[in-house]
Amino acid sequence: MDTPTIINVIHDSALSEWLRSSLKAVPIIEAVHVMAVALVFGTILIVDLRLLGFPSTQRAFSKFHHDLLRWTWLAFGISAVTGVLLFIVNSVTYYHNTAFRLKMIALILAAVNMWIFEKGVGANSKAWEKGPTPQAARVAGALSLTIWVGVLFIARWIGFTKGYDFTIPDDVNLNFGQ
Repeated sequence: MDTPTIINVIHDSALSEWLRSSLKAVPIIEAVHVMAVALVFGTILIVDLRLLGFPSTQRAFSKFHHDLLRWTWLAFGISAVTGVLLFIVNSVTYYHNTAFRLKMIALILAAVNMWIFEKGVGANSKAWEKGPTPQAARVAGALSLTIWVGVLFIARWIGFTKGYDFTIPDDVNLNFGQ
């Protein structure tokens, strides 16, 4: 698979070169990224568990959701910026990394799930905030939780892979019988 020009330009940029040559920049960025992702996941976990009825449905969902949402978005913003910086450092490898691509797809799925919830059953949360959680909200919470756990597993997988290239080099002889 060929690397698009934009990916090569990013990889060869002055910022990328500086980040790669710095002894402290990448470890600090990565640590901030991990902490921000932990906050994103933690706040989403709390909301999703509430949607699933754990520990109870007695606390008003709209207040609960509102209180955590600002922290979720702040942490997501920080994780997005640090994630872009980490991508810049090694954009060619990440571009070809299957796990990285799967993580991006999972993040898109998480965003779509959240958007559907916010525009659908979540928009009417005042009607059910202290009572039984509607089935659609429980499904959204379960999907969200599943997708975000997937994001975390795939993200960890990225560190152990260099991408997959299934092309067979031209100098490999596949005529086993001859």
